[in-house]
Amino acid sequence: MSPIASADRSPATPSRPASALNLIGGNWVEGRGVTSRDIYDPADAAEMLAPVREAAPEQVDEACAAAARAFPGWRATPAPDRAHVLFKFRELLERNFSDVAHGIVRENGKLLSEARGSLRRGLDVVDFACGIPSQMMGQTLSDVSRDVDCLTFREPMGVVVGIPPFNFPALIPLWMMSVAVACGNTFILKPAEKAPLTGTRLVEMFADAGLPPGVVGVVQGSKDVSERLVADPHVQAVSFVGTSAAAESVYRTAAAHGKRVQAHGGAKNHLLVLPDADLERILPDLIGSCFGSAGQRCLAGSVLVAVGDRARQDAVVDAFLRAAGELKLGDGLDDAATLGPVVNPEQEKRIRAAIERGVAEGARLRLDGRSRTASHRPRGCFLGPTIFDDVTPEMFVGREEIFGPVVSVMRAPDLDAAITLTNRSRYGNTACLFTQSGAAARTFRERIQAGMLGVNVGVPAPMGFFPFGGWKDSIYGYHNTQGADAVAFYTRKKVITERWFGAEGPKEGWA
Repeated sequence: MSPIASADRSPATPSRPASALNLIGGNWVEGRGVTSRDIYDPADAAEMLAPVREAAPEQVDEACAAAARAFPGWRATPAPDRAHVLFKFRELLERNFSDVAHGIVRENGKLLSEARGSLRRGLDVVDFACGIPSQMMGQTLSDVSRDVDCLTFREPMGVVVGIPPFNFPALIPLWMMSVAVACGNTFILKPAEKAPLTGTRLVEMFADAGLPPGVVGVVQGSKDVSERLVADPHVQAVSFVGTSAAAESVYRTAAAHGKRVQAHGGAKNHLLVLPDADLERILPDLIGSCFGSAGQRCLAGSVLVAVGDRARQDAVVDAFLRAAGELKLGDGLDDAATLGPVVNPEQEKRIRAAIERGVAEGARLRLDGRSRTASHRPRGCFLGPTIFDDVTPEMFVGREEIFGPVVSVMRAPDLDAAITLTNRSRYGNTACLFTQSGAAARTFRERIQAGMLGVNVGVPAPMGFFPFGGWKDSIYGYHNTQGADAVAFYTRKKVITERWFGAEGPKEGWA
């Protein structure tokens, strides 16, 4: 077990306090940095969940050095033995599933159903990592030339760093740490400063699953801590998820220091609804895509493209407006709630400013969620569904990621115009088409410029054994996340060409 009892570090629940410490070389320690912050429940911005003090620069350096010291031993651990630790980790996650899901709700604001779903998706990645012996296999070919064989091996990178965002405090750390450690690397998590408790708890469980000291670590902090991690000479690879501006900065900094880097950025995901779509059937998918997790996810639908003549466009938009207006704001632990709060007051303020900018630029505000509240949670960070109509790609609300429950409606006469409209975005994370036409779906699939596509699916999140990643300004770096792409990112290949003299058979053949 870790030196400090788990109850001292876990996400807050009604029966347990929380804190976010740093795990450095197997020891849980308080941060000694100059910056402190308090984590509050998004549903009640006056209810403090935990105090967090950032790691001091020397603590960041020591975490990296401890991970580097642990690497040779962990790298030498056979892949089946590493898999056994992953199986134990998975067991701990299942055992603590409800506790972790409730912790996600309390620090992030998701509905409990959303928290459970995201944690289950994280477990899918752990499942994949449990099969690491087969995923690490190389290739061989004998007699590439006479008596010459060629072989490939995968080897771990070394110390790797994961920097996740606040919106999926369990799923994205599990993306990162599970495959990284299974491949034989040592791993340092820098949790999101807005929601650090769940990631810290996950690392605690991973350490308790049987990892030697230093194989996993945690340092708390914000931009300064991230930059110090990225620049540390012990660190060989960096996995980041956040805004496109931050992703580009991480990519450039990591590349300048010779690191391998995958940096996932923002999105402006378009939902194209063709005239032949079954509107009644797809409406829940549209609403779930746009307002699930309060719009705080990189796969959220943020532009609804109504395709067809004006009457059909109006039918889609009117139905969407009615359904959005019926969403009920509330605490994520309230079974009746269908839309939770945004993560904190700063995020709420930023989203409100984006709405005001949309109004100022001339977008038609059809549904204004700024005055909506949750009656039983008056101090919560709540925003109701907000929908702009007649938005153009030049407007701020039409081109930039808002990361909240705000949707922009654009209109197109046909599929060709809708695809052209979508491809004008500088982002290329996801795009979804709703239709009953296979021909339309094929055209969409071939012409759309995005990395993850949905056909009659509102949130095209790949399963944990498929790659995850966008195009254009939605990603910096070559490698995607999840599946074989993640293994490729966290390992590097050696190619061996070998010949053994004396291996030729005698002229008379072998006796």
